[in-house]
Formats: sequence, structure tokens, C-alpha cells
Amino acid sequence: MSTCNEQLRKEFKKEFAKGARFKNVQLSDGIGDLKFFTTILRLNKWLTDVEMNAAICLLRARAFAYPKSYPADFTILDCQFGPLITSYYDDFVADSVDPEKPAGHTFSEVIYHYHWGLAHLTHQVRRPTSSAVERLLHPYKSLEGVAYNPTAFPRDVDFAYYSWSSFVSGAGVLVLVLHLLMEVPTDILCETVQVRLQAVRLLIVVKDCAVASFLCKLQVRTGVGAVLLIVLDNGNVQVTLTTPGGRVVGIQYHDISNLLHDINNPDTNRGYWDMVWNRPTHRQYDQLECTSYKIVFQDDNQIEISFTKTWDPSNDNGVTLPLNIDKRYVMMRGVDGFYTYAKYERFQGWPSMSIDQTRVAFKLNQQLFSYMAVSDARQGIMPTENDRTHGIPLDYPEAVLLTNPSNPFFKDKVDDKYQYSSNIKDNRVHGWVSSNPAVGFWVIRPSNEYKMGGPLKQELSSHVGPTSLEVFFSSHYAGEVSMMFADGEPWEKVFGPTFIYLNSVSQDIKNPGWTLWEDAKNRLLEESNNWPYNFPRLESGFPGSKERGVVWGRLLVHDWYHINSISKQWIMNGSYAYVGLAAPGEPTSWQTENKGYQFWTEADSNGQFSIKNVRPGNYNLFAWVPGFIGDYRYEIQVDVTPGGMIGLGDIVYWPVRAGPTLWEIGVPDRTAAEFYVPDPRPERINPVFGQQEDKFRQYGLWERYSDLYPEKDLVYTVGTSDYSKDWFYAHVTRRKADNSHVPATWTILFDLVNVNKDGTYYFRIALAASCLARLEVRINDPNLAQADLSTRMIGRDNAIARHGIHGLYRMLSFKIPGWKLWSGRNAFYLTQSVGNNPFSGFMYDYLRLEGPA
Repeated sequence: MSTCNEQLRKEFKKEFAKGARFKNVQLSDGIGDLKFFTTILRLNKWLTDVEMNAAICLLRARAFAYPKSYPADFTILDCQFGPLITSYYDDFVADSVDPEKPAGHTFSEVIYHYHWGLAHLTHQVRRPTSSAVERLLHPYKSLEGVAYNPTAFPRDVDFAYYSWSSFVSGAGVLVLVLHLLMEVPTDILCETVQVRLQAVRLLIVVKDCAVASFLCKLQVRTGVGAVLLIVLDNGNVQVTLTTPGGRVVGIQYHDISNLLHDINNPDTNRGYWDMVWNRPTHRQYDQLECTSYKIVFQDDNQIEISFTKTWDPSNDNGVTLPLNIDKRYVMMRGVDGFYTYAKYERFQGWPSMSIDQTRVAFKLNQQLFSYMAVSDARQGIMPTENDRTHGIPLDYPEAVLLTNPSNPFFKDKVDDKYQYSSNIKDNRVHGWVSSNPAVGFWVIRPSNEYKMGGPLKQELSSHVGPTSLEVFFSSHYAGEVSMMFADGEPWEKVFGPTFIYLNSVSQDIKNPGWTLWEDAKNRLLEESNNWPYNFPRLESGFPGSKERGVVWGRLLVHDWYHINSISKQWIMNGSYAYVGLAAPGEPTSWQTENKGYQFWTEADSNGQFSIKNVRPGNYNLFAWVPGFIGDYRYEIQVDVTPGGMIGLGDIVYWPVRAGPTLWEIGVPDRTAAEFYVPDPRPERINPVFGQQEDKFRQYGLWERYSDLYPEKDLVYTVGTSDYSKDWFYAHVTRRKADNSHVPATWTILFDLVNVNKDGTYYFRIALAASCLARLEVRINDPNLAQADLSTRMIGRDNAIARHGIHGLYRMLSFKIPGWKLWSGRNAFYLTQSVGNNPFSGFMYDYLRLEGPA
């Protein structure tokens, strides 16, 4: 008996696990296929992932082209030709197998023996017995690893076509074995597979059970407590769903039986949709457990299943949800993952209600997933949920000081799920990675059209648990955005589809987390390019690409204080403006609009923009331009029709301005990132945030104001101070020695020459965030009993506590009579007058004093 070459096995394992994808393989026939394989396998080179995937793609294409050539009662699914190769096959020697071996081949004797021996035997066995199958596949008995989904070549192709002159590597072996298996009667397959074959897993489908397809199938199983389970299976992935509720209780990928947390964890806490909703006398957290289900579509390439919950007005007692729910799961042929989406709807005459939040959540296997990635900078090994449980809660329950973590690296460090929030425009892919085996679980959002609040709205992503979320709508970092439905108000909206993507690489790769993250980002681009998807089977509510429109134009900015350095005109390009379509409303209404769809894009350096794939409907076009304060709204509503192409030409934004800029603090970019963000206290560090640009996400920075200004508040002198060093990022309360919090008054000192006592000055303040705060401005006298300028209590975005560098944007404009100002030194005293709360305060985006026109 020959022995296995361990070095060769390691090399195969390394190559096999790279997970390369071979794209765009075209189906051909006859000599074209032979030429294709001869070229791609190159005869004298060992198998690569691209080659293996090319073979798989061709096999799939063949099966799709000849579906009637296979028995209806079985299909090959999830053939696992993995890395643990053995070549214990003592019936052949190299010299007797290949009298016509290719010149110049570089295979070692063991590999030569292994592959050519199998090819030789296959030629001799046309319709083997059970023992012959067992004997043939003996070398594969211990194979395991990466799962593929091929079916076989059609029976009617000449068997001699698959000679070893065409296939001289593992792809050839795969072709031969699959063809052979398709020649074996079902009863022999059943006997052989169940007893001997561990390498090739065959699904024998019972005819009166679920409908089977070659690569997408559906099974019905019985779970704990006689609960009926539905299993969606495409050979790469198995997703197990409860019926009729529609929860995800299992995700099998490769050899991992469940990626979800299923040890001592109820099936209600694994994968689910949920919502927080309100009626006048009732508030409820709801996992949207459905009451019925049906298969809405199924063929060889796709399965879509619907779980529904319908509200019955006749049985309403004031505490039921007056909303119809249709949750859907979609599995596609050959796809490493699955899709989920939902349609919510209300009908005319239904009672009032509100929605605070809705999302999809996945609680992952705690024994596997330890590495999290939400951006290029924010990723790494994470603490565990158990570490949090045994830690010390800080100012709020989500923030925990880790006192006895399993990984000593995290001792006396902080973890808080809000530290991993991101802008909608930036958090379209995030997830977790298991190191052994190296597998990634990713939430991918192909489009932001079903989100609310525009590109800078922040939402949760992934966090310690391990947990991954797709938050479709919430009040986080905005506060004032609950969906409010009046009595009788109809409504419908489709959330998703969201793609749950799974990937894997070899454990031998130096940094599997980064590798899988890069692959997930590439997959996001692929999914985005396929939007809008063509597979959803909704009767209404999800228009295809031909039913959508396009809006384009160019945004210009007219600001007489700024002169274009090239044209010497006051008209400038709206460079890199964010331009979007949203429901009609006031210029800033898109920030809180939540019932409709929004479509945003970023203009180029010339201000040119194109908004594609817009659902039919009536919209306002909104925009904001970095470097300029305020919001733009196009004066005419935009009516998008199916297939419509709307060119707006040049449109002009006139930013608010009454006079020349006398001084300014900050940069108008809707964030406080340019201001001074302090280092955290040593005992409040989260080590994930090593990058300077993410320092604002560290815990407890609001308390650092009191460390820096323990007795006297901030003083900023225009012309001398540097806002990046001398202007604290958040105007918060100041903590006293008794731990009470008192209002803080910031002073802006500035000089004026030749004050126009009869003129009007304007003080512009752009707020990046505000939370339960009130601003009072006193001019040249801090002791005035009544402020010269003031606001009401504003803001509930909670961005200070939740480590956001911005929340809901607001513009404040104050008129100042010239007689209140002095020639020479002046002072504005800005007081955030609400105390007793460390999180009450403002984040400023930009401050400006304008002189008379």
C-alpha cells in the first residue's frame, strides 16, 4: 500500500482553501469544452482554486442545460472534495495506468498514481456494483472541507470523452467521479452513501416530501417540541426556519453544523426580525412571530418562502399590532448565503400606532466567532458576552468595564455596542469571523433606499455577543423619528432584501479576518451592481430595474462671499455634494422622514450627479454641500415614472448669508470631528480604536471636559486660538467635586473694527448634535439675567452618550443689533443651561459671525 505524501497534502489544502471564484464561465459543447479544460488546467500545473471553481461552474451549466437527463427522485448536493487527501490505493501503479502520459508533467509519483489510477478504473467500470463504487471511492473516504455544489455531466455524452488526456488534475477527478455516480442506480447509491461514503454526500429525496431541485431544495423536519422546521438548502448553505413563525434557528455552512448560538440558547434568540411599536395605551417589543407560511416560488435556481401575520380588525383589543407582516427568505443556486426582506402594510381605516425600531438580528455561535469587522479601521479580536456579564456596568447598561475577561488583553477595558455604530453610507457590510475554521458571517446591504435619515444617519452594526444586525429604522442618533400613523392612515414599505453572506479561507492564512473582510467588501460591490434584484417574488412593492427611473443634473453654489478661484465668479461647483430624493417636505425634512424611500448619491468634483434606480413616485430633491452651511431643496417636485429619465440641468444652491464673514470657528461639514477630541482616561479605553480618526468613539469623553476645565470653562480667542486644539468637541455640563453636573458657559472673544451701530449682524450656528439642551447667548455681559439670544429645549439624538461625532443637524440664526457690539474686544458667552445630566449638550458643526451687508 502506498503512503500519503504529507507535504503534498498540505500544499493541496493551502491551495484549495483560498476560495477563489471563477466568474463568467460560458456553457459550450463538444470540442469547446475540451479546449476550455485543456487551457485552464495547463497539463503541467497542480490544481488551483480557480481551476476547481471553473470545473464546478461548467458542471453546473451542464446540469442546467440537461435537467431531464437525471432521475427525478435524487440529486447530488454538497459534494465535499476537501483538503485531507489520502492516496492509499494499492491496486494500481503508475506504469500500468498511463502509457500515454503527457510529456513534461511534474506530478509526483503519488499524485500521478492517485489521479491516473482513478481515471483508468473509471474507463473500465460502466455500471458498477455497490462494491465497485466503494472500491473506486476508497481514496476519498476521509475527505472533508470546502463544499461545492456540482451535479453531473449528462448521460448522453460519450463516456470516452472524459479521458485522462483532457483532465490531468483534481478537476478531472471531480468530473469522472460525478459522472460515474450518475450512472449508478438509486438503490446502490443509497446503500453505498449511507455506509461508506463520507466524502460525497448525496441527498436522496422522497418524492412525497418537499420538491427537490438539483442545487436548491427544501426539506421539512420536526424540531424540538414537534415544531415543524423548513430547511432551505443549496448545497453550500442550509438555513433552518421555524414554522409558522419564520425565525432562523440554524445556518449550516461547510462542516459547521450551526453558525448561530444554539447551545443553551432558545430558538427565539438566534435569527429573527423584530420591532418596537406603540399604540395609545400599549408599548411592545415584538419578534414578529408569524402565523402562516407558504412557498411562493421554487425551481432549480431559487426558493422563496413567505411567513405572514395578518391583522384582524374584528379581534382588536387595543394591544395588537395593526400591521400586516410578510417576512421572506430567499435561497439562490450556488450562492454562499441567503437573502431576507419583508413587506409591512396598513390599510385604510386602521387605528393609530407608531414604530420606534425594526431590524433583523443574528446571534452567532459564541464558541466560533471572536473577530469582528465593521470598517477597515474598526476590526479585531473582541471580548465575549460572558466577559460583559461579569464586568461592571458604567453610566448605562450597554457600557461595561471588563474586570475579569477570558482574554487578559481586555482587562480593565471598556466595551459598548454603540462604539460600533456607523453612518448609513459607510456600514453597508459588517460581521464576524471564526478563526477555526476560518469562516466569515457578513450582513450586506446592497442599497440604502429603504433606510431613513440620509447618508449620515447612524445605526448599530455588529457588536459583542457575537451579534450582527441590519437595522432598517431606529431613533438612534436622531431621537425624533418614530413612524407615526394617524387613525385611518394606509401605508406600505418593503425593507430589504438584505444579503447574509458566508465565506471561508484556509486557517493557514496569516490574517484570515482581514482576508475575509476584503472578500466581503468585494461581494458588497457585486451585490450593489445587481441592484435592484430581479428575484423577489412580491406581487407588488418591489419594482424591477425597467420600472425605475433616473434623475441627473449638476449642482452649483452661489455665495457672493466666496469667489471661484478659476472663473473669478461667485458661482462654484457643488463639489462632492450629497444629493438625494426623498418624500416632499421642508429642506431638512429628509433627516426625519421615515415612511418612504430615499435615494442618495455623491456628486463629483464638478457637482454633477446621477441618481439611478429610483422607484416611481413624487419626490423633492435635496442636497447639502461640504464647506457650506444649510440645506438645499429644488423648488419643483420631481415626478419619477417607470423608465423615466429626468434631466434637471444646472440647479443652484444659495447658502444662507446676509453679510461678509467676520470670523468663523470650525468647518461646515455636519460633524464635530475637526474640533478637539481628547484622549480617553486610561481605565476607559477600548483597544479596537487605535486610529486617531475614530478616537471620538472612546467611552466617557464627555467627562474629560471636567478634567480639562475643572473650575473655569472654555475660552476661545478668535485669531489666536486653534479650534482643533482649543474648542472641545462637545459643549457638555461640568462635573463638580460632589459629582453633580452644572451648566457650562463657553466664551468667544473677538475684536471688531468700526462697528456699524445701526446695522444688523448675524450669528450663525450649525449644530452637529443636540440632546436635551438649551442654548443661551449673552453678548458682552455674562451676568445678564436674561440672555440676549436663546433657544427652547432641543434635541434627543443622544450622540454624546453614544459616541457619535454628529447626530441630527440643525441651523440656528440670530440677529444681533449693531448697538450691542463694541469697537474693539467683544465677547459672546454661550451657555448650555440644562444641568444635572452628563449627556445634555451640543456638538457644534460651525459658528460664524456675519457683518452688515
